[in-house]
Amino acid sequence: MPIRGPEQRDPDVEGFLALLAARRAPKTVEAYRRDLAQLGAFLGKPIAKATLEELERYTAQLRADGLSGSTIARRTAAARSFYRHQQLLGARDDNPAAAIKLPRRAKPLPKTLSPGEAERLIEAAEGTQPRALRDQALVELLYGAGLRVSEAVGLDKAGVDLEQRVVRCIGKGSKERVVPVGREAVEALRRYLSRGRPYLDKRHRPELFLNARGGPLTRSGAFLILRGLAEKAGLEPGRVHPHLLRHSFATHLLEGGADLRSVQEMLGHADLATTELYTHVSDRRRRELYFQAHPHARKKP
Repeated sequence: MPIRGPEQRDPDVEGFLALLAARRAPKTVEAYRRDLAQLGAFLGKPIAKATLEELERYTAQLRADGLSGSTIARRTAAARSFYRHQQLLGARDDNPAAAIKLPRRAKPLPKTLSPGEAERLIEAAEGTQPRALRDQALVELLYGAGLRVSEAVGLDKAGVDLEQRVVRCIGKGSKERVVPVGREAVEALRRYLSRGRPYLDKRHRPELFLNARGGPLTRSGAFLILRGLAEKAGLEPGRVHPHLLRHSFATHLLEGGADLRSVQEMLGHADLATTELYTHVSDRRRRELYFQAHPHARKKP
């Protein structure tokens, strides 16, 4: 049976909302008001008198009504705040909403570039000027090694081994890892180090990537570079950022047949479950290609 709409106002709820209004934005207070009114309508009695069993039935009804996990979590959070307020007032000894198990929120799948879009982005950086050589080396390294932007801008020149085709970067938790880089990235780095970086290195800095003034390239500088290249490549600038290239690196590796454990090590993920997100992206893309390409599998309009 669906939950009935809100009826009369609850004085306990009004007192809670009045206090909340001193700390939260008006829209937040109104959202709490609606959520608590829905709970009161379901209970048919003052919310302050609710039991854990009644709240569990309420949550079960929300699921049965088809509400999303995020909506159920928000409504439960409103109830928890209300009962915490009741505890502070001494009106209740417990917070029954604290025992409600929240639905697990599905992690959104990482967004990626297609291989063709990644190539267009790299091609947009082509040029012979020092900054163009730097930009192409940066894009090749972000896409070709899957580095985080902080890892890329934190690289020292000594951390690049062109002969062995690897880079040594410092990741999360100050952990060093060695990541292989492809031939294209190595060539871009070689051109930058020989014909680009010497003209930017006005302060004799150890960092690999330098800005136009000779200082170390920053995270925000890398974001701006990618945004400019995206616009030049005909891609949506707001969509392209360093982590998008990292996502693309992992997805394209898995689509090419790389094993999950190797990709995990290259990305520097502590938990294999984090890397497994990219297998879902690959599966989705394979399905899309299948339905587009196979004559007996094309989706009916």
